[in-house]
Amino acid sequence: MVSLCALTAASPTVPALALAAPGGGAPPTPHAAARALHAQTLGDLDTTLHGEAFAHASYLLFAAEADREGHPAVGKLFRSTAHTELNEHLHQAAVLAGLVGTNAANLRRAIDGETYEHQVMYHRFADQAREDGDLEAADLFSEIAADEGRHRSAFRTALTAVTTGRGTVPAPPEADMVPVPAGLPKVKAARTKANLDTAMRGEALAHAKYMLFAAHARQSGNAALARLFEGTAKVEAHEHLAGEAVLAGLVRTTKENLRTAVTGERHEATTVYPGFAERATAVGDTAAARFFRDTAGDEARHAAAFQEALD
Repeated sequence: MVSLCALTAASPTVPALALAAPGGGAPPTPHAAARALHAQTLGDLDTTLHGEAFAHASYLLFAAEADREGHPAVGKLFRSTAHTELNEHLHQAAVLAGLVGTNAANLRRAIDGETYEHQVMYHRFADQAREDGDLEAADLFSEIAADEGRHRSAFRTALTAVTTGRGTVPAPPEADMVPVPAGLPKVKAARTKANLDTAMRGEALAHAKYMLFAAHARQSGNAALARLFEGTAKVEAHEHLAGEAVLAGLVRTTKENLRTAVTGERHEATTVYPGFAERATAVGDTAAARFFRDTAGDEARHAAAFQEALD
């Protein structure tokens, strides 16, 4: 479940950008190495962001299922681990990668992402699901494509307000909260299942990213923009990702969820992050290498805790 999908960076170096603290406090200072990271390191950080965001979202859903089954201690474990994945691992990776910039830069990044999902990704996923006979997934992908178009329009309006002082930031969208009970996949085609996985990871990262953008907007004094980012983040997580999770059968019994978590955390601890650290060390990105090594240690402890709970 939390195995990471490989992504590549667009350029060999990316300038560092200030990152707002999730709680709205003073932003941490990006390490100097973030000013000129190697392309491979940036790609590995991007993979990290996707993986940690998806782990956070998945563990919160697993926690809810544990509560439903009468395992409050396991629910607490999933929630505390989700907190670490988001507020430590993802946050630190975001600082190294220079993920968050000015309000205008954050809006432009959001517009680019929503445009791709609206015009390309979700339309392609819908067409493929329809070809494969997964009509429920096709309908969901089409609905989400339309939502992303509305998000793009709202962000464009907000960008005009931020950059020119004309107009106002739109009100945030309302999320249609989708419950995610334990269940088997509701799709049959391998291609649809793969597309659902890609989509869930994208929605998880959008939620995490928009919450960071919201914290920066609030810190800079733009409460209306913060509310827009927060409201959009809720739609991405509690409506889009949740709907996709139902079709994908992401949540199973608590025993199965713990097994999934153990497998994913062990893979990250023994293979993914040590490999990232080795590559970062080889190109001189020492701060990133140290982060990857530290994160590998955390994931090993997570795996042990999940295994203990399973036992």
